[in-house]
Amino acid sequence: MSKIPNVVIVGRTNVGKSTFFNRLSTDKKSIALDEEGITRDFIKEVITWDSTIFNLIDTGGIRFKKTKDPLLEKVRAVAEEQVKTADLVLFMCDGTVGPLQEDREIARFLRRCAKNVILIINKADSLATQANLHECVTLGFSNSITISAQHGTGIAEVLEAIIEQLKQTTEPAAEEKSLYSVVILGKPNVGKSSLMNLLAKQERSIILDMPGTTREALSQDIQFYNKKIELVDTPGIRRKRCVDGTIEPLMVKSAFAALKHADIVVLVIDASEGDFVDQELKLAFYAFEEQHKALIVLINKQDLSTEETQRTLDLKLDEYKYMFKHIPLMSISCITEKNTGRILPLLDTIWKLYSQQLNSDEVTKLFISKLTKKPLFHLSQKLVVYSVEQIRTAPITLVLTVNNPAWFKDSQLGFFENVLRAEYDLKGVPVKFIVRAKYKRLAV
Repeated sequence: MSKIPNVVIVGRTNVGKSTFFNRLSTDKKSIALDEEGITRDFIKEVITWDSTIFNLIDTGGIRFKKTKDPLLEKVRAVAEEQVKTADLVLFMCDGTVGPLQEDREIARFLRRCAKNVILIINKADSLATQANLHECVTLGFSNSITISAQHGTGIAEVLEAIIEQLKQTTEPAAEEKSLYSVVILGKPNVGKSSLMNLLAKQERSIILDMPGTTREALSQDIQFYNKKIELVDTPGIRRKRCVDGTIEPLMVKSAFAALKHADIVVLVIDASEGDFVDQELKLAFYAFEEQHKALIVLINKQDLSTEETQRTLDLKLDEYKYMFKHIPLMSISCITEKNTGRILPLLDTIWKLYSQQLNSDEVTKLFISKLTKKPLFHLSQKLVVYSVEQIRTAPITLVLTVNNPAWFKDSQLGFFENVLRAEYDLKGVPVKFIVRAKYKRLAV
């Protein structure tokens, strides 16, 4: 199978790269604000246009001027690496100001890399852009298109130019869908990006010893046992009252969007703190109970944990064992790589459990048998289950046909869930119940 070609968007900061990416993207979205340096890692999505498939990659702004800021150096290095692996580069500049020295340095870099380049002159809706077009030509790229990423002008022309270039330089590729998606969640600075890089076996996420380095949900496909898995690193989620500024609310929104898209959630907790906050408990509950996502909890930074912090953490986990007894817990260290080799096999096991099809007849007999031995009542009325039917997997969704749905509240459904978990291996897997009255037609 031919690889999917990479089309990489590059340019200096604040020229509209993320706004352009969002115009073409149907799923993943880059944070786009009128501030410099918003995008840090690269964002990627598979795009299909005119029967041609390609990876569209948004990168952080490139600055070649030497700086002592390690983050800016990392952002530049990531963007340069993406250019080197590109099949086609979309070099974007701001038409309202014309080419600056930074633009000319990027142009020289692209010529050294000997890449196919389409010059994208953004902000065509401004009169200043029309006056600067002749200056943009001096960047030295014959293939140029004027657009307005903000208003959508020229976007179709860019797509047509991309397809024409790819048809000339690459073989057609077929998109291979990932079997399932795994999202990594947690507070800032608990080691999510380190975990992402370990599992992806590359520096997919920028890592620095500072919280808030990751600003957007970042995905990377990996292969495990000949299965394609999507890994997603997310920005750290803090308590709502701690979220401030214009960027952080968008970071949190990006993380929750990734959670809703995922099949399995990996919640990372910092073992060195000897505790976990209510926000982490709420994240676990929200993912498992409300969104019905498979869930595992990784307790990271075991290399920094002491006997005292471990004892405190164990007591805290025991306090909430009503929930954590259903969820796999694993102690790891991304620094020493303790137990990190066990994570992918665990994810594979969880996916098999999450996507399993139960025998509806067996589950029906199981529930009826348990109600015979231990009847449940609403006031003096006995609860009756006539049949159970599994209507979907991932998550396991069971329809209970009963005598009166109003009598089957959370506590009663909890009884049936416990019965199910005692009979089947459902560790880390939620169960979703739908209750229907007998003879009511199901709209599946």
